[in-house]
Amino acid sequence: MNDFIDPDKILKKLELREDMQAADFGCGSGGWVIPLAQKLEEGNVYALDVQEEPLSALKNKIETAGLANIKMIQSNVEDQNGSKLTADSLELVLITNLLFQVEDEKAVLAEAKRVLKPGGKILVVEWLADSSLGPKKKRVSAGKVKQLAAEMSLKLEKEFGAGACHYGLIFVK
Repeated sequence: MNDFIDPDKILKKLELREDMQAADFGCGSGGWVIPLAQKLEEGNVYALDVQEEPLSALKNKIETAGLANIKMIQSNVEDQNGSKLTADSLELVLITNLLFQVEDEKAVLAEAKRVLKPGGKILVVEWLADSSLGPKKKRVSAGKVKQLAAEMSLKLEKEFGAGACHYGLIFVK
């Protein structure tokens, strides 16, 4: 599939600096963490997941890639202060293929907003409603994400197609 999700291509839509502090909420085994950490050579990427197993797999990938700027945290970003990160400490939060898996999408966005510095950005990438691939239940539309973000005074900066099966949104705190 030629036009499936490509983290490197999507990350280019952000104005990344090598010294940024970032987090990947629901990082899984690192499909976004590794390319992001390679771009933020002088910064840090916090890889957060509620499950221990994907973090264990990510640890091996980090060692293989020789990256020292990734810090793994087992945490639940649906909980208040659940990321275990300091408020106003990051410039970027990734929320990719996560919202369809959680009970409370607004809580995840609220936690992302809490840890962002003013002017920081949130990248949301989720499954398109009409995609033939991916989960069949609980897909979260771009419209719903935009509505939740607006309720939290997050400003939509950019909306784009993120491959054949996903949409992308960038919000600013």
